[in-house]
Amino acid sequence: MGTFKKRDESPAKLMEQSAGERRRWPRDAQPQNEVSPPPPPVLKPLSFSTLDLAPQFQFAAWQAQMAPLVEVKLPDGKSPNDGFPAEHTAWNLGSMLIVQQRTPPHSYARSAAMLRSSSIDHWYVALPRTGRAWTEVDGRVTESHPGKLEIRSLGHPFRGRTTESEGLFVYLPRDLFAEVAATLDARNNSSLSGNFANLLVDYINGIEARLHSLTAEDLTRIVHATRSMIIASLAPPAEHDAAAEQLAGIALMERARRYVQHNLSAADLTPDSMCRALGVSRTRLYQLFEPSGGVLHYIQSRRLFAAHVALSDPADGRRIVDIAEATGFSSAANFSRAFSKEFGYSPREARNIVVFPRPAHPVSFAENEKTSSFEGWLKTLGS
Repeated sequence: MGTFKKRDESPAKLMEQSAGERRRWPRDAQPQNEVSPPPPPVLKPLSFSTLDLAPQFQFAAWQAQMAPLVEVKLPDGKSPNDGFPAEHTAWNLGSMLIVQQRTPPHSYARSAAMLRSSSIDHWYVALPRTGRAWTEVDGRVTESHPGKLEIRSLGHPFRGRTTESEGLFVYLPRDLFAEVAATLDARNNSSLSGNFANLLVDYINGIEARLHSLTAEDLTRIVHATRSMIIASLAPPAEHDAAAEQLAGIALMERARRYVQHNLSAADLTPDSMCRALGVSRTRLYQLFEPSGGVLHYIQSRRLFAAHVALSDPADGRRIVDIAEATGFSSAANFSRAFSKEFGYSPREARNIVVFPRPAHPVSFAENEKTSSFEGWLKTLGS
């Protein structure tokens, strides 16, 4: 019987053989993974503070800062000389503003008279961090609690008071919720609750923590995600007297808003034409638009916003007079006067201002001081 030679299978020998076998095959050059640098952050905050002012001037400065939204007053027994240390930092995401705010005790009111002279009718969500506030709308008072979301319309009068507080405010244009307008209007001045509301709180906190690092590509997706979560957080409206009539009025108002938006360039966009298209009386139409300053005021405001979008779009090379005509203005002089009154600068100056012309192409407002104001951001929000 033959003998077999025992194979040397020591670890060292096996490693040597394995290495030799590997060397028989050519090695492919392994490409190094090239990591592209992340896009640069796009947001620049707009900060306002009274802390650097003398105490006797602080409250007047805060009144001016908040004038586009509400009239503010000191509590009874307080004097402007006592000081009003407040801070307000705004971030513009194109179709959404996020505001971090800290204030001493005060009262606030958005009156019917203010609505008649203002074109701002956005929704806002408030997230208190500290303090308490009580806000009344149509005789119903909502009390805020830290960590609980509230939703409120700037297109409806309200008033309230707050203790020393700190919180976050998210402003979104009404048109962003066009298809669910009735649901939101039915929940005006209410708290959001439930699992989706809790998730929305966590989500808003997460956005705030990343504001310094957000890129241009992030903004549109964040706005739409926030919108979807707000809608999901809205519980069915509570039953109350005349609910059907109220919802019918809300739906009619939304139809009217859409009609205006789709007919901005029409020369015959008038209360009479709206009455015929909507099948309502002039009295009913005027009632609908009374909180917005009247039918004609609302139409002109929407036309001016449309003109502002066109003027601030670098791709739109039309003459100013052509844009004015396309947005329903028959006189260039009337257009220029109305535009300057609404925005605080002329149509020609608007052409040189970098703004958010479309939510899909956000840029920073910080390039120009004329639009870098809280009021300017509110007026062009979502337009």
